Amino acid sequence: MKMQKIIRGGALAGHRTYIISSVGILSAVASYLVGDTDLFITLQSIFTLGGIYFLRKSTETKRNNNAKNPRKISKH
Repeated sequence: MKMQKIIRGGALAGHRTYIISSVGILSAVASYLVGDTDLFITLQSIFTLGGIYFLRKSTETKRNNNAKNPRKISKH
């Protein structure tokens, strides 16, 4: 039973996209501060990873709204 919880992600199940995009943004900022990249590449990475974060957030919200208000199909 415990192994199945670990395989499915445990307490962080469903949050993988948020974690990956957050770590990517931190990585982009850190590489800029260290001097490995310039400002353009840093901003490009931040906007790309931020877009992935908010895209996931919007699909999750739509999924929850559809679960609350399922479409009713009328039978003729």
